[in-house]
Amino acid sequence: MVFESRVIDVKRVTKVRKGGKKMSFQALVAVGNGWGKVGVGVGKARDPSSAINKGVTNGHKNVIKFNLTTAKSISHESTGYLGGAQVYLRPSSPGSGVIAGGATRVVLELAGVQNIVSKQLGSDNLVNNARATIEGLALIRTSKILTNNLLEF
Repeated sequence: MVFESRVIDVKRVTKVRKGGKKMSFQALVAVGNGWGKVGVGVGKARDPSSAINKGVTNGHKNVIKFNLTTAKSISHESTGYLGGAQVYLRPSSPGSGVIAGGATRVVLELAGVQNIVSKQLGSDNLVNNARATIEGLALIRTSKILTNNLLEF
């Protein structure tokens, strides 16, 4: 399956050196295949396009896999923590859509989740929220009873 990538954020960062300020770019990128595989990567470079390419490469290295239900949702509630960020994920009824904001919405859409409710608590840092979402999705477990209702590809 082909992975789709989406840029969450590109920001300009500077480092003060002996000769002056050295400017570079940091890109936060999410990659996913739409069927339960998703990853988040960060890349830094002197120009934005190189930073985005590095972020995509890093995102492919950090891909996790989880099972989706037939309603394109998750099987149970989950909470992901990273640093000061806390992301709460809860399955939702079919047709409700992705109720999430910021980096969490991008990660969930690329993962293929279509019916979910989430809430970001604590930090508003995009990197930590994206990675906390990945941690929350990595905690999703399914029992053998639910396996008949799951999409596996």
